[in-house]
Amino acid sequence: MSKNAPATNRAELTQLRELSARIGSDPLLTQASTGNSSMKLKGVLWIKASGKWMADAMHEDIVMPLDLAEVKERVKQEVDPAERYTRASSETAMHAVLPHRVVLHVHCVNTLAWAVRQDAPVQLEHQLDGLRWQWISYAPSGLPLAREIEKVLSASADTDIFVLGNHGLVIGGDDCGAVENLLSQVEQRLAICPRQADRADYAALAEIADGSSWDLPDDDEVHALGTDVISREILSGGLLYPCQSIFSNSSTPGLFCSVPCPDPRDQWESRYCTRPFLIIEGCGVIVKRTMTPAQRAMMSGLAQVIQRISSSALLRYLTVEEVANSLNMIGSRYRELANAGQCSSAR
Repeated sequence: MSKNAPATNRAELTQLRELSARIGSDPLLTQASTGNSSMKLKGVLWIKASGKWMADAMHEDIVMPLDLAEVKERVKQEVDPAERYTRASSETAMHAVLPHRVVLHVHCVNTLAWAVRQDAPVQLEHQLDGLRWQWISYAPSGLPLAREIEKVLSASADTDIFVLGNHGLVIGGDDCGAVENLLSQVEQRLAICPRQADRADYAALAEIADGSSWDLPDDDEVHALGTDVISREILSGGLLYPCQSIFSNSSTPGLFCSVPCPDPRDQWESRYCTRPFLIIEGCGVIVKRTMTPAQRAMMSGLAQVIQRISSSALLRYLTVEEVANSLNMIGSRYRELANAGQCSSAR
């Protein structure tokens, strides 16, 4: 945030930073650098920079100013502004086309557990009754998603809650308080009690990891991916949302398929050396020691989402093409951030 900004702007941007920090510190709402926030002030779009963690908003300069008119003009010309402003969020176009002064985009685990269902639009009609909300079927981040937002607004201009299929939640409002209040309402209505999974077999996991490049995850709840039969079945069906692409360059769900409990004496480590984690049937999960903080946070979020998906739900998995597009975007954002001297996850 620029020190040269007018005092009134600094006060409002401080509110945005405080909101971002609160939301970013809740792993049920955001994971790693996922999600983004913005505020429109006197022709300037202040938006979270790509790769920044909202949780760091109070001690890092995570928002950057963009000329709102210029961003909108690029969108009008079918040019994704994120291609011009490489440090800005990949969702810059979406934030620009929304008329609200304050916009918050989050990957709430409760929302995601609904948003990956085939019957989500029907189910949410009841859950969100009375709120000004709209459903948006999956669209890739960036310009395609912004265009879908515009279509919804052209038919329902008063919409301030957007549930994004296989993606997350967007909320807009006049100020930070209004946005946070709406988020709280949506969270209460969409809350799902997670399944209780069997306890991890810590002794077996420790024996497997002993003397290897693998370790147990910091978050014990991640083990549910291996000990819960329903979770293993859900994961084997495919990728449910783009952030799962952070773990692999493959468009197939093989990485998320569980493996039998390996004998510590065989060559299991070389067999799975390219994987950042292993989901072990009936035992739990082990992770590579080189796994990044962003990947660890994503793993925790994934476990929370999967544990909230009903075993009877018909799911809408991402197509091979959608996963490939997601991989391309994440890969390009990683390269852009690396060139800019950053190393967080590209969101």
